[in-house]
Amino acid sequence: MAEAEYIVELRDVTKRFPGVVALSHMHLAVKPGEIHGLIGENGAGKSTLIKVLTGVHMADEGEIYVNGEKMVFHNPNQSTAAGIACVYQELNIEKLLSVTDNIFINKWLKKGVLLDYESMHAKAKEVMASLGQDIDPRKAAGTFGMGVQQMIEIAKAVLIDAKMIIMDEPTSSLGEREVEQLMRTCRELKSRGIGILFVSHKLEELFELCDRVTVIRDGEYIDTRDIKDWTNDSLITAMVGRTLENQFPKEFGEKGECMLRVEDLEIGGVLHGVSFEAYGGQILGLSGLVGAGRTEAVRAIFGADPLDGGKIFVHGKQMKLKSPKQAIAAGIALLTEDRKGSGLVLPESIRTNLILSSFKKHSDGMFLNEKRIEENGQGQIDALRIKTPSIDEIVGQLSGGNQQKVVIGKWLNAEADIYIFDEPTRGIDVGAKVEVYNVMNSLVKAGKCVIMISSEMPEILGMSDRVVVMRGGRVMATVDRDSKHFNQEDIMKAAWGGSLDDEN
Repeated sequence: MAEAEYIVELRDVTKRFPGVVALSHMHLAVKPGEIHGLIGENGAGKSTLIKVLTGVHMADEGEIYVNGEKMVFHNPNQSTAAGIACVYQELNIEKLLSVTDNIFINKWLKKGVLLDYESMHAKAKEVMASLGQDIDPRKAAGTFGMGVQQMIEIAKAVLIDAKMIIMDEPTSSLGEREVEQLMRTCRELKSRGIGILFVSHKLEELFELCDRVTVIRDGEYIDTRDIKDWTNDSLITAMVGRTLENQFPKEFGEKGECMLRVEDLEIGGVLHGVSFEAYGGQILGLSGLVGAGRTEAVRAIFGADPLDGGKIFVHGKQMKLKSPKQAIAAGIALLTEDRKGSGLVLPESIRTNLILSSFKKHSDGMFLNEKRIEENGQGQIDALRIKTPSIDEIVGQLSGGNQQKVVIGKWLNAEADIYIFDEPTRGIDVGAKVEVYNVMNSLVKAGKCVIMISSEMPEILGMSDRVVVMRGGRVMATVDRDSKHFNQEDIMKAAWGGSLDDEN
């Protein structure tokens, strides 16, 4: 049958929620032994598509075929039984349990009435080794890094003989070497005839890894092409419905006063004599490899972690910032790397989240001014293009990019002078990234100071006026935009511990 050309196929699938059509006549077809990319803006319907494929949601209309056979999934168990597995962005790992327990949970091997741990340990070691991980499966999963934990999730899929594995933003929390291992694993799975649906916002990953790419937009199917028939620009245009002339729309403010100066910041075993300056009207980029100490430095500046030594000056005045509350009062805002864990209250509404850092601004004496909250909140929704049915939508129901915009709106309401963005575009699409960059542009043009931590080198080079390069909790170099060292090669050289001959 012609349908058997595909491992998994969606035909005209529609899924509705109250007031929203999340998917409309969606098409998708993944071949055996194919790495098939799926891309779309935040809110385009990728998560809903994944949930329909994995039986979390039932389609309202349309059909799902697996190996040419029509399927109806009422629950995830039925999808799993059909050979569809998913490695989610938020890993489903029980960190206190062993690797073996995680791999075999609900699929135990038994010897009589007892669990056959000898066989399970041996099989777990064999499966992990096939994925490039020579580890002791008896150890707790939480003792390993994110890369190994992700391979544990993939091992679960291999164990059930999955015909297709969905990988949802699989590289978002991985370092460079872990990404390389993941890509080797994907190619190995492909060679076994397993289909992979690779969901990513990173265009370079799609071009490096995928055979074909499907683009969806606003819940609708746009196009599928062989990877050789896509270009960077055509993918972006298909995804956002408009041309993005410049992925990094850098605008220059007028360099102002030194708003933040830190001297010799020390945290035992973490930071070692960190010193740098950040100016109004500029974006200071903090670059470095994973574990360089960038996040630890800004958390200390924000009063979230105690310092063992060093000085912090805001507008030239030395400050003793022992809590985030004191930092906010000093005019500092920190958009944390972990928006779900520490940036938002997910069960609460957009309305509530937008005022978390600005209660005084939105209150009259002891009482909140609901009219002011409504007007300012709707203004932020419009200005940041937050896709939501209303200001009262629960933040946890929003896509990742729209959640990030709510975090930004929360801090814009604080009317700070110094804005620290920690990985502000991680896990969001290129359209939403440009909107975040434009927020930064508006801040620097208003004379504000922006500090941006990013692990994306094009982003660092595209948006920064100056770059501080860190490694192992130390500043290795400071490079101005007009320096001859303002390039990927030299910044990476410094990040790996090399010296630059005439650092600024």
